Order: sequence, then C-alpha cells, then structure tokens
Amino acid sequence: MARTANVTSASLYNYFPNKAELIKAAIAARTDVALPRLRAAAAGPGTAIDQIEAVLDESGRLMREYPDLAAFEWVIRAEGVADADSRFAGGARFQAFREIIEGVVDDAYRRGELAHRQDRDSIVEAVYALVYGLTELAATSPPRAYHAALDCAKELISGTLFARPAGAQR
Repeated sequence: MARTANVTSASLYNYFPNKAELIKAAIAARTDVALPRLRAAAAGPGTAIDQIEAVLDESGRLMREYPDLAAFEWVIRAEGVADADSRFAGGARFQAFREIIEGVVDDAYRRGELAHRQDRDSIVEAVYALVYGLTELAATSPPRAYHAALDCAKELISGTLFARPAGAQR
C-alpha cells in the first residue's frame, strides 16, 4: 500500500485513525485485487477440473505478482487481528475462496460431473483444504517450492498425480 501511495510504510499510520483501520485497509486492497481474478478464473469454460485448475493457476500468478500476499494473509488470519464484527473476520479471502469452490462444485453437479450430491460438501472441504494448505506453503516456503506443489495439486485435481499399478484393485 505504501509503495502504491508513494510514501514510506511508517507514514501510512498518519492516514488511519489506528492500526486496526490500517490493517483493514491493507486487507481490502489485497482482496480487491485477488478476488475478481479468482472469480473470473472459476467462471471460465470447461469442466470443474478445468475451472479448479484455472483458479490454482491464477493463484500462482497472484503469488508471483504479489509475493507478500500469502504471508500477509496467513499472518492476519493466524493473529485474528481483525475485529469480530468486521467483514474481514475469519479471513475474507478464505471465505470467498470457499464460495468460489462451492460455485464450481455446484455447477459440476448441475452438469452431471459429480456422481452423488452427498459428495458436495466433502468435495468442497477437500479442495478448500488443498487451497488453504497451498496458501500456508506460499507464506512459509520459497516460491519454487510453492509453485512445484501448485503443479502437483493440479495433477492431483485432474487425477494424474498417482497411477494405480496394472492389476491393482481398489
């Protein structure tokens, strides 16, 4: 935010009544950049697999463009800095990410891509856990490790990460 405003980070405090307001503004700035792009990726053409891969690809691009994004979000979420009544409580981006995933899964169900409706919540939770874990990895590991894991996550989603040996049964 300071870079965009062409001021020092210390002088940002002069523009906000308190630290909580500064944090809320910083979260909003990041959310305003990331969420429209993630929603657009999820709304793209193809199957649920294509859409989830597109969201993961967009997440990777966001992490390249804003290397501090995941670390900032992770710290804010871990610290619970935001006030409980705020729209940022509980991690606005994480909740929005869950809603994006729910939309993809619900569309997949309507298109007949899910075998059973009762799997919906489990599928949402599994994909959400994957995204949440990738965010933690992006926040705590070198970019190379995050992007390698992101590539594996896409293979996991598409069902190509593991191969069942010939003749092996489930």
